[in-house]
Amino acid sequence: MSDGSVQQRQSQPAVPLLEEQRVGEILAAVPERRHWRYRPRRVGMVWRSRTFRIVAVFTVLALCGLAILALVRDQTGTEGFLVGLGLAVLPVPLLMAAFRWLDRVEPAPWRNLLFAFAWGAFAAALVAILANSFATHWIATATADPSHADTLGATVIAPVVEESAKAAAVLLIFLFRKREFNGIVDGVVIAGFTASGFAFTENILYLGNAFGEDQQIGTSGVVSVTAATFFVRAVMSPFAHPLFTVLTGIGFGLAAASARRRRIRRLALPLLGLVLAMGMHALWNGSATVGPYGFYAVYGVFMVPVFGLVTWLAIWSRQRALRTLSAELPAYAAAGWLTPAEPLALSSMRARGMARDAARQRHSLAARGSWMSPYGPAYAPTSPTYGPGPGYGPGHGPGPGPGHPQAHTSAYGPGHAPGHGQGYAPRPGTGRVPASGPSAQVRARAKAQAKAHGKAAARAVAEYESFATSLASLRRQARRGAAGADFAERELELLHHLWQRRDVAAPALTYAAQATGRLRPHRPPPGPYAPPFPQHTQYGGHGYNPYPAPHQPPQRNQ
Repeated sequence: MSDGSVQQRQSQPAVPLLEEQRVGEILAAVPERRHWRYRPRRVGMVWRSRTFRIVAVFTVLALCGLAILALVRDQTGTEGFLVGLGLAVLPVPLLMAAFRWLDRVEPAPWRNLLFAFAWGAFAAALVAILANSFATHWIATATADPSHADTLGATVIAPVVEESAKAAAVLLIFLFRKREFNGIVDGVVIAGFTASGFAFTENILYLGNAFGEDQQIGTSGVVSVTAATFFVRAVMSPFAHPLFTVLTGIGFGLAAASARRRRIRRLALPLLGLVLAMGMHALWNGSATVGPYGFYAVYGVFMVPVFGLVTWLAIWSRQRALRTLSAELPAYAAAGWLTPAEPLALSSMRARGMARDAARQRHSLAARGSWMSPYGPAYAPTSPTYGPGPGYGPGHGPGPGPGHPQAHTSAYGPGHAPGHGQGYAPRPGTGRVPASGPSAQVRARAKAQAKAHGKAAARAVAEYESFATSLASLRRQARRGAAGADFAERELELLHHLWQRRDVAAPALTYAAQATGRLRPHRPPPGPYAPPFPQHTQYGGHGYNPYPAPHQPPQRNQ
């Protein structure tokens, strides 16, 4: 348990920190929104256009999807394809949820994950089917032994082709989304989504063929080939393909966390991971050729322990990311960018979730005009000790502060904004309710607006947590020499994003740190932070400046 005091981990940080400048001067240097990606606007070459690249990738994946659809349907038939599709989709949500859970600390953009899944399901599967068929046919023709060709194709050709095709998606994201690929967890998640897509398409093929075989021999129910195939592939080993490719992802993750000057290491680690993935895949495919109990022996002696080891490594890496937050963010708290409680809350997944829920509840209640606050009496609008809470003007209930555009316009009409006395009669314990009773339509609209305010506040806190995590990760990369030459620009942009959301996120995180016991104050908690702070208007009613005093940015530490 921490007593809330910010402990300086190092007397002199190894990475320079933005200090001895005014916040306004620093934020004034932030580039315009269209330049926030820090890449020069490349013109004159169509293939360097971002729009062109997106359209090209989408077109290639769509064509691969149509081709693989035609091939699988040709092999299984229409009825078998539909049965295989319906059964193969069942384990997909489980796999995606598991890998997304691992990525909760610093979630990867959904566009990367969906690209990885589509690449595995369409492009990698198409390459695997064509290459495996061609290689097996060539071996059978050359050796005049079809059975030997099938065995050699399953144990040698298929692992090399399939793992190489799946690794291509990880390589593309590693090369073209470097800022979103920081370590082992990112590699595991991207590789897992790619392999889940590949397994989805492969399961359609296997289950569709099994259904066709049942139709020929007349079996059905639990003794059918379809049921046995589904049990082996979707129940006993849904993580088989993801487990193979995750080894490649771990190699790319270690390379991403390595210093840029270590080029040999950054090249060798992904190759080593790919070789291990191929070897494990070959062992799994070859288990059926070593006797009737070979599959169970490999499954119990090798696959299950490796799965447990990889799972432990992924969870350990996630906890390490949380420790990075508690180690790096106190420097920004000491410099005035964060409050002392925020590093404590941000390094706890429980406190993060509690902060989002508290912000949603607090701003929803404030929009309805309720006096209740999930942050406790210290944040109430009429606290006898601390005066009006954040966002409430003197003599007003919870709601938009004076001067805000929403202060005199609401679902109840002009002059009836939540927090004002006209048309309301207080009822003890329930906040304020309309005395005359507005129509059901007006109440429903007010309720919907209050819910939207709560969602916007929770989203602002979630974005704040994401940007703070990226900031800590960036600073850790800088310490290890893996941040790149644009470290200062990226740090400045992240601080800009944090500052825009601070008036919504800081009170929620402070409350969460106290509620989870990570911050133990020696006296009643003060307001979430001392006024004044800059105003912003990006979050629909949560960005107003509740303090009438002009903005005076805090001084940097000398």
